[in-house]
Amino acid sequence: MSVTAPQGFEAAGVTAGLRSTDAPDVALVVNRGPLMHGAAVFTSNRAKANPVIWSQQVVTDGRIQAVVLNAGGANCFTGAFGFQTTHQTAEQVAADLGISAGDVLVCSTGLIGVGDETFRAKVLSGAKAAAAGLSTDGGENAANAILTTDTHAKQVVVSRDGWSIGGMAKGAGMLAPGLATMLVVLTTDAVIEQPSLDAALREATRVTFDRLDSDGCMSTNDTVTMLASGASGVEADIETFTAALVEACADLSAQLQGDAEGASHDVNIEVIGAKTEDEAVEVARSVARNNLFKAAVFGNDANWGRVLAAIGTTDAEFDPYDVDVSMNGVRVCTQGGPDRPREDVDMTARRLHLLIDLKVGGATATVLTNDLTHDYVHENSAYSS
Repeated sequence: MSVTAPQGFEAAGVTAGLRSTDAPDVALVVNRGPLMHGAAVFTSNRAKANPVIWSQQVVTDGRIQAVVLNAGGANCFTGAFGFQTTHQTAEQVAADLGISAGDVLVCSTGLIGVGDETFRAKVLSGAKAAAAGLSTDGGENAANAILTTDTHAKQVVVSRDGWSIGGMAKGAGMLAPGLATMLVVLTTDAVIEQPSLDAALREATRVTFDRLDSDGCMSTNDTVTMLASGASGVEADIETFTAALVEACADLSAQLQGDAEGASHDVNIEVIGAKTEDEAVEVARSVARNNLFKAAVFGNDANWGRVLAAIGTTDAEFDPYDVDVSMNGVRVCTQGGPDRPREDVDMTARRLHLLIDLKVGGATATVLTNDLTHDYVHENSAYSS
């Protein structure tokens, strides 16, 4: 299960000393072709890290040959020095692989504002070591090298007739939508044209990563990258490919949700009966970002009143006094009033399914979130120490 499962890809993960531990912290994924198609989506945060600024230019021609990633520092708000570091990292990889720096995407993750000569030297040495250590078995090491507060690597492989999609992701905090919500690298050996690859990635991201809303905090470094080698020699039609990519991204999204910082509950908020899909998302997200509701879930309290209060802040069309709310299959609210006792809801399991029926249309959407815990507050109060 890795980015090197599809044919035509090599990867590596090495230790460059960017972390306080001896864990791997620089990863490299390389497309050996014959196709060099690429696509990417980035954070919509106006405060963008240097690697995002660089990579947005790289992807404009639809060609990506390599992605280099580092943990241990976001390289954001590090001034001209930081952008030079990103540029030099791409040039280092390009020189070692014999390709153009303009075909090298760069991603970074870690603490904002970290960047000095020591940081740069470690990133560059790590990139060089990764290029020397590339292999078709390197996907696992690469997935481990991009982690920050994650407790484990996230990987996926989805296979179809004659071709496959592989992926790796990192993300445990600052998970809020804005085109992308973490660092993700996806690979495929399907034969697919670049415009179709780009369209499939944007659709898959829209209905998966964009609907993972862990803590309402949008990162400066979010990047989801897709590389296509065409090495299988099998052409994929756009509908089949998009469906497979959605499956892969949904799997990674669920893995990210399950490893969210300090979480004790994974909460899937499903809205049905909405007038439009956008309104269904708006309603679900209003609950996902409601700290009172999330704190109640942490306490195993089926406090459906907080759900109604949250959705009442939206502009979606519905009658607040004709809404049904169910938790783990128990309808606790109907027509805006009490139904079964909240004590009937078993919330001791990690998974919570919240169903909201707006009763005004046929649109639906699901947003993934988690509860608000003491551990989340503690971890983020000491993040930079």
